[in-house]
Amino acid sequence: MSYAEILGLIMLFGMVAVIFIGFPISFTLLFLALIFGGFGLGWEQTFNLAYLQIWGAMKDEIFPAVPLFIFMGYMTEQAGLMERLFGALRSLLAPVRGSLYLAVILTATIFAMATGIVGAAVTVLGIMAAPMMIKAGYDARLSSGAIAAGGTLGILIPPSVMLVVMGPTMGVPVNLLYSAAFGPGFLLASCYIAYTLTRSFIDPKLGPPMTMAERKFAYDAMTTEKVGAPVVGLGLVCLMVMTYLVADLLLGQAGVPRLALAIGPFDVSAVALVPALLAAFPYFQNAYFRAVVLGIAPLSALIGFTLGSIVGGLATPTEAASCGAFGAALLALVYGRLGIASAGNAAVGTMVTSAMVLFLAVASTVFGAVFTKLGTANLITNTLLAVPLGDWWKLAVIMVIFFILGWPFEWPVIILVFMPIVLPVVEKLQLGLGKLDLLIWFGVLTAVNMQTAFLSPPVAMSAYYLRNVVPQWSLVTIYKGMADYMVIQVIVLLLLLLFPAIALWLPHAVR
Repeated sequence: MSYAEILGLIMLFGMVAVIFIGFPISFTLLFLALIFGGFGLGWEQTFNLAYLQIWGAMKDEIFPAVPLFIFMGYMTEQAGLMERLFGALRSLLAPVRGSLYLAVILTATIFAMATGIVGAAVTVLGIMAAPMMIKAGYDARLSSGAIAAGGTLGILIPPSVMLVVMGPTMGVPVNLLYSAAFGPGFLLASCYIAYTLTRSFIDPKLGPPMTMAERKFAYDAMTTEKVGAPVVGLGLVCLMVMTYLVADLLLGQAGVPRLALAIGPFDVSAVALVPALLAAFPYFQNAYFRAVVLGIAPLSALIGFTLGSIVGGLATPTEAASCGAFGAALLALVYGRLGIASAGNAAVGTMVTSAMVLFLAVASTVFGAVFTKLGTANLITNTLLAVPLGDWWKLAVIMVIFFILGWPFEWPVIILVFMPIVLPVVEKLQLGLGKLDLLIWFGVLTAVNMQTAFLSPPVAMSAYYLRNVVPQWSLVTIYKGMADYMVIQVIVLLLLLLFPAIALWLPHAVR
């Protein structure tokens, strides 16, 4: 082992130790990279290497999508779209046992497709749903777990910011990572729903249905919407056209309207949407129908257009993110929530979060470049390849290491520092998949793993987000609630390991 490789190992263990003490991750990575690079490579070479890495990161055409997606998330939050969505789902599902669990998880799943971040979803869901759950007598452990686990779906389901950063690191198109993440993300949400509803049906005291008085209150709250029927019509038009385009993309053949194939012999073209809307227009005057549509259709249309254009290859992530950010601001304007205060809050939140993610990405890139130049990355890669284990066991070891690293580290460190170290190992695994499919699958496995780390003690940031807004629930209760859902996540991760098609069927469909 050479002097430079020893320095690299000291730098790696020093980073873990210093971050555990509590030093800021970004400054720690940059400081260690410059100091150890100076001693191991020379100060001039280290400076040039850091300069090239920073300049290369700034020129990457994918990174501008990060602040745009973050702004889209904050603006939809400021527009109150999450509250409207939760209200609509809560009222629609009122007669069902465990209806609030179901409304929370569905809201978190849909809103995850409009934010790509975790903290905002957990916080807003805690503020909205927790008081209702407490008042309705819902089980605190099951309720806190549903909010925390549902809120973490934003790290996995597109437009996940983590997947945007992961794409260039792995050399995989972001649209393929996005399409691969939908299957595991929706599978997780479905398992959460199945678990909560099963528990509620076995023991009705855990999640009783809403009473008639509560349903009346929910109805009154939903029918106070001041936006007129034309806006509802616009929302329905957007939703129906988006449905047509998605079906056209996935099901069609050359020269044949693809939506027709989805419903049998009936030829439904885009022109047929107009009389359908005219026939449905009388329902727009119904206050309840209007409230439900306003709660679900516009946000669904925004998500569909933004993500559909990426997955279908019609737009780059940056182009789609810019349209999504504009669409979120437009919805806030239509709903009368776009003011100086809301725009300022969204801008400040975007700047803070984007600065954290991008600075961490730059620092991680510099650290990884110096670490690789010292030769320690190759040393670790060769050591892992020489381990006398089968390929499946090597993959399992990498997943366990990533899970443990998810406790003290933010995901950019794992994606930008540790993932490049193990990628050469992953590319040589003989698991019956082509190289591109293997990388896509590994990326989604890592994303699910990172989501699991958000729920695992001792760090479990979701627990602290929830505890800050729901002081009635102790950290112990929240931890116990998250542990139940962590078991579900581990099961889904194992299913994804055993059945790669869960992640790969949609990338194959859109390629």
